[in-house]
Amino acid sequence: MGAIFRKANRSDVPAIALLADDDLGRDREGIGATLSESYRRAFDAIEADPRQLLVVGEHENGNVVATLQISLIPYLTHGGCERAQIEGVRVRSDLRGNGIGERMIEWTVDHARRHGCSTVQPTTDKRRVDAQRFYERLGFAPTHEGMKLEL
Repeated sequence: MGAIFRKANRSDVPAIALLADDDLGRDREGIGATLSESYRRAFDAIEADPRQLLVVGEHENGNVVATLQISLIPYLTHGGCERAQIEGVRVRSDLRGNGIGERMIEWTVDHARRHGCSTVQPTTDKRRVDAQRFYERLGFAPTHEGMKLEL
């Protein structure tokens, strides 16, 4: 099963609701018109920021089947390197295990290299054990512990 990865456009926003296509996402994302409008506002902010990229994986039939967001972040540490942070990674649940996620991450790593990044760092919830195994299989190492304060 193939997918083409490209920059998302505003008409993709309803399909990006696949972020709610798992147990954690369902609880966090909610559903309905409010979700769509908040996604549209977020999309507009991402679209306006040249250091952000919202990506979709489009199946050959035109359906969006995957998504992620890349944030290019300049750092003063590590000699002033640039990093690519990956968040909001999802492949439609009925298509997981078909290589789409792996190809999407490879596409993202290539994007980061083309933009001069020295590091690519995905984030994942500690409860997403399968996602952690997925990233480790692709060569990512769990080198840091992240912390959050919900506001």
